[in-house]
Amino acid sequence: MKKPESRERTDREFVGGLAHGLSVIEAFNEKHPEMTLSEVAARTKLTPATARRSLHTLASLGYVRAVNKRFTLSARILALGSSYLRSAGIEGALLPELHRIVSRCGDTAGVAILTGTEILYIAHYSEQRGVRPVAGTGVSYPAYPTSLGRVLLSALQKPELDQYFRTAKFEQHTNVTESDPKKLRALIEEARRKGYATIVDQLFYGVTSLSVPIIIAPNRVIAAINTSGYTGQVTPEGLIQSRLPELQRSATRVAEMIAEHPLLLHSLAPMQ
Repeated sequence: MKKPESRERTDREFVGGLAHGLSVIEAFNEKHPEMTLSEVAARTKLTPATARRSLHTLASLGYVRAVNKRFTLSARILALGSSYLRSAGIEGALLPELHRIVSRCGDTAGVAILTGTEILYIAHYSEQRGVRPVAGTGVSYPAYPTSLGRVLLSALQKPELDQYFRTAKFEQHTNVTESDPKKLRALIEEARRKGYATIVDQLFYGVTSLSVPIIIAPNRVIAAINTSGYTGQVTPEGLIQSRLPELQRSATRVAEMIAEHPLLLHSLAPMQ
């Protein structure tokens, strides 16, 4: 992705100030819930002056709060995400099928898309409470240590996949996280051949997951759907045997539902 500053020089319709503000919002996450001005500038790669103006604007609009020279997002940010959920029809289109998967298989189910080097959950449902870290709608994770991410990466063309490996950072999240690019390429190719991917304790301890692609005609992978459980209670082989056919049926149903909702379909289309 081009930096906002470079886009400003080549695209007269591009609003740099808006891009800066959005990059500031996206800089906050569970690892960085509050930051100083310098930290915001460093994470967004903006100059301190630009970061300061963006934070001031966001604070004036009520999206950011400043306490003791540290900035944090305000609850008003939720309005941005809820606007998308309502306008795109996410809950009506996807949640019923996720409820069905969980009612039949138990544990959790989710739908995610690929955004840059991360997956983004656009819908999620869980019966688990307090057993392990659980994803949620709007949460992003690195793609490579997730079954959802490996399925989505397996759908990329070679130039796009090469670009992913040039830009992604491969870190150890657990002591079994696979972070070797060569081995990850092999796992992604395996997911391409099989049409599904499984992981065990790659991103979090205690998470075993199975994912399949959601395919829109003609053979276009637009998202992925998963089912996951606690590692102490399920295995990849067990998920494949007991849940793969059901998950594939769900993927087909979700693809049909997405195709019937033009706004949702367009909103999930990858950036060109």
